[in-house]
Amino acid sequence: MNAPVEIVLIAAAIVYVMARRLKGEPAVGKRLLLLPAVLGVAGLTQTSVPSADAVVFLAVSVLLSAAFGVLRGLTIRTYERDGLVMVRYTATTIVLWVASIAARFALGFAAGLLDPGAVQAGNGLMLVVGAGLLAEGLVVMSKAVRVGGRVVWAKGRGGAARRTSAFVDSWQEKVRGTGHDASR
Repeated sequence: MNAPVEIVLIAAAIVYVMARRLKGEPAVGKRLLLLPAVLGVAGLTQTSVPSADAVVFLAVSVLLSAAFGVLRGLTIRTYERDGLVMVRYTATTIVLWVASIAARFALGFAAGLLDPGAVQAGNGLMLVVGAGLLAEGLVVMSKAVRVGGRVVWAKGRGGAARRTSAFVDSWQEKVRGTGHDASR
């Protein structure tokens, strides 16, 4: 995939996620953990790092994105509604998204001054975004399992019931210290 198309698709995905989460949506483990991991792995397989400068740029970009993801995750509101754990972005979450994008551009600009080839070859945008979303998802999941409702694994399709996960149910029980029936 060429860089402009990749940038537009990732930007559209981020805007879509922001819009949904600003309104509030159920905490769905697959969206919070699996999809960002897949995005990161796909980005890793498409990234080339032909020089040490490119490796450093990519590593710093991933760490910066993950740090912003953790910060965003801390600002996301988790609450129970209709028996489900809900997640909702706050104004601070959006500010952190803007700051993370600005930081990525600033890092790219600074790295470009030192070695323009490192920025171009080691772009890894999908990897960087995936790392940030995964860090955010891990923080949100750790908060969500503490809320009174249920965290589901996947949204049901075509009106089907939401799918649960024995792992997430077990995690919720351990964190809450309850022995409630996971089938409720």
